[in-house]
Amino acid sequence: MSRPLPSPILETHNGIEVVRDDLLPGGTKTRIFRDLMERSSAREFVYAGPAFGAAQIALAAVAYQLCRQATLFVPWRSTKSRYTAEAEGYGAKVIEVRPGYLSVLQSRAKSYAADRDACLVPFGGGIESRAITDAAEALSIEPPEVWCAGGSGTLALSLRAAWPKARLNIVKVGKDLPAIEGATVHDAGVPFAQETRPAAPLPLHPNYEAKAWKVMQSVTPAKGALFWNVHG
Repeated sequence: MSRPLPSPILETHNGIEVVRDDLLPGGTKTRIFRDLMERSSAREFVYAGPAFGAAQIALAAVAYQLCRQATLFVPWRSTKSRYTAEAEGYGAKVIEVRPGYLSVLQSRAKSYAADRDACLVPFGGGIESRAITDAAEALSIEPPEVWCAGGSGTLALSLRAAWPKARLNIVKVGKDLPAIEGATVHDAGVPFAQETRPAAPLPLHPNYEAKAWKVMQSVTPAKGALFWNVHG
């Protein structure tokens, strides 16, 4: 039996409560994939996602810890992203695809998983994750306002379940998000592949949380607002 993951670390920066899941190897997605693998008898887990996504690191790290195989379908690049390279360091099998549209990646991954009787991991880890909701509830706080980046929408849906009374602000960094009741969706204002590096007191993923942090800082967040940092 593997050791349970630690509860999130909470820090206060300029009046904002910040969840430092960037300190967890693989980030927040590690919580999702650990739960998924521990409940599955599959030996291989297949995932399709962008070259800049932190999910590939999380899946690879958890697979390494649990002696499983992670297989990643990512867009072809002349030089692998640092996220893909880090996933390879954990032993992930990387299959690069051209053209690298998400729909093409997912189609290839689906066929591969079916042929090998492997587990096809949903984009983002699924529609909603009880593992993330449990981690949020373990903080034992009730923030009036919550901010997060929105890629697949999994994190936002999970945080909504944890804090249904909070004003949920999602900064959309890529594709359209699923409908989330009562949430305010902000557009990042730049293409997904374009990095953003705002001044911040902690490391932020330049394609995800950095964009959410920048948007949050452009308004006046509520006192005691919470920002969820998935990966640095």
